[in-house]
Amino acid sequence: MGTKTADETGAEATTDEQKVSVATTDEVTETEAVAAEGIDDEPVEATRKEGPTGVGQGAGAVVSAALGLVSLTGSWIGTVAAARETLVGQLETSSSASVAKQVKEVYGDAWQTTALWGGVFALFALVVGVAVLARPAFGAPGRPQAGWIKSVAWGGVALGVIGLLLAVLKYTGLLVGLPSAS
Repeated sequence: MGTKTADETGAEATTDEQKVSVATTDEVTETEAVAAEGIDDEPVEATRKEGPTGVGQGAGAVVSAALGLVSLTGSWIGTVAAARETLVGQLETSSSASVAKQVKEVYGDAWQTTALWGGVFALFALVVGVAVLARPAFGAPGRPQAGWIKSVAWGGVALGVIGLLLAVLKYTGLLVGLPSAS
């Protein structure tokens, strides 16, 4: 039960429940007015944070990881380039050429082209990942980078390093080299 009180002007007496109801209504009205001002006139600065949001860094980290994965699994452009090298090798090699020359021209160049494109994707993954990890050093001071961004960027860097290493090993023939056809 509410008690009746008289306000300071001595006008009418109201109950406590009516005061709470009126106070709540006034607060909502003021909040709505501030929100309406922010929408109609200028944005409300109190609700916005200054500085970068980290969306670009997050996107860069995901791109780095994706490029690292592509460097390991292969890409469409690498497959097309390898098929082209196979065709060129077939056209340039006569049927009277030695088996070793045919294997090198038809399969070896295509294998190296695939390794080359894998290395390009790995290098891009490495560069993008390192750029994302280095970005906070040049950004707003006191604004830490989100943990998931660091994790995904480190994953992209690791995949880039592994992809680059495998590409070099494939290109030089140390990893799954061409068979000798002597």
